[in-house]
Amino acid sequence: MNKLSTMNDVLDFAISGESKAAELYTKIAATANNPWVRKTLEGFAQEELQHGKKLKAVRAGRMALKREGVGDLGLAEKLDDVEPHPDMDYPELLVFAIKKENLSHGLYSRLASIFTEPELQETFLALAEQEAEHKRRFEMEYESLTS
Repeated sequence: MNKLSTMNDVLDFAISGESKAAELYTKIAATANNPWVRKTLEGFAQEELQHGKKLKAVRAGRMALKREGVGDLGLAEKLDDVEPHPDMDYPELLVFAIKKENLSHGLYSRLASIFTEPELQETFLALAEQEAEHKRRFEMEYESLTS
């Protein structure tokens, strides 16, 4: 991991993470046999690119990250891991996305606890909340399908 000592370092790290997530979703979409799952994955990739653009705007000083508090349904801990595969169905896709967002949330939360500089801590906590928000959206969709 690169040295994360300034706000720009943190934002560049987060922007890179969003780009990698978009690449992952695009790669999985290319192997999906189900056209609807493929289209959904392509949509997830576009969302990740939009998140990256938002972070670039924060880095340029055109917007600020906000912390609003996000609830957690706790599904990431209860659901079994899903490896992407060509015949993945929508519930499996949601589980994969829940787990991915949960990992990102955990990473940013851990990084927030490591740093002592308040501005960096707040930035990591705001990034963690963004990932938690994405995870909650996927959790709610999963619950609506399986309940």
